[in-house]
Amino acid sequence: MENQKEHFCHILLFYFHKGKNVSQAHNKLCVIYGDEALKERQCQNWFAKFRSGDFSLKDEKRSGRPVEVDDALIKAIINSDCHSTTREIAEKLHVSHTCIENHLKQLGYVQKLDTWVSHELKESQLTQRISSCDLLKKHNENDSFLKRLITGDEKWVVYNNIKRKRSWSRPGEPTQITSKADIHQKKVLLSVWWDYKGIVYFELLPPNQTINSDVYIEQLTKLNNAVKEKRPELTNRKGVVFHHDNARPHTSLVTRQKLMELGWDVLPHPPYSPDLAPSDYFLFRSLQNSLNGKNFNNDDDVKSYLIQFFANKNQKFFERGIMMLPERWQKVIDQNGQYITE
Repeated sequence: MENQKEHFCHILLFYFHKGKNVSQAHNKLCVIYGDEALKERQCQNWFAKFRSGDFSLKDEKRSGRPVEVDDALIKAIINSDCHSTTREIAEKLHVSHTCIENHLKQLGYVQKLDTWVSHELKESQLTQRISSCDLLKKHNENDSFLKRLITGDEKWVVYNNIKRKRSWSRPGEPTQITSKADIHQKKVLLSVWWDYKGIVYFELLPPNQTINSDVYIEQLTKLNNAVKEKRPELTNRKGVVFHHDNARPHTSLVTRQKLMELGWDVLPHPPYSPDLAPSDYFLFRSLQNSLNGKNFNNDDDVKSYLIQFFANKNQKFFERGIMMLPERWQKVIDQNGQYITE
């Protein structure tokens, strides 16, 4: 009953932001939910609360919903189930669905055919993707750099990975339902960097720590040490060609200064382009497939599994992920900047 009441409040807040008045919002509720809907007086009370600037959807005796939302958690939910609705995401994170809508918009997500995709690309962004891919393609043709490329990214690894299976059913029979992993369950953030030979360096972030510029700079220092140890040829010849996406810690002034200090050639990466990031389109897909159905008790278990997973992949695996880049650059050019769908 309490969940249903809160559900109605979400709807009222939605109509409030849409500029509807109390009567219009109450009528909408009645049309959809009939006698179960809130009374008009209750709707008036909620609208009065919203007009005062209080958008908490809990009763006063309870703590309000947190204003801050971790974008990484929203991404994790979408990555685990791209069909999640804003209301389902909001319920998992204990915020209003309008808050989730705002964050999804800021993150560049849009919904197509009931599936979340990275971004509805604007004309300028399509042009930027074409330009970047054309530049990278010509750069590689003139001076092949893929065997000097080190790429990296971050990924949440949860302790309890639910295995999803397709199921057959006769017409009229309900489909089998697999419960979704709880986004609030224990998880650990993986940061990994790799090249065509294999993993250069990876680490799991300590609990309660997030990636910011300071943390990222420390990671780059550790990565540089790993490069000197595992890829000495890169320090003795032309040097590292480095690739990462446009996450804020990756593009801050201090990070750019650190990369200049290291002397690495940083490749351009167009915004909203996970289809051009090898970790996203290749390594993490394989890793997630292997994680389905796996359960871990602690971070050490996760680390042991990752060490084994990476060790079981031969050089051909990593080489394939890196060497796909020219084909993908060309595909973006041929598709006038549109996403590569697979």
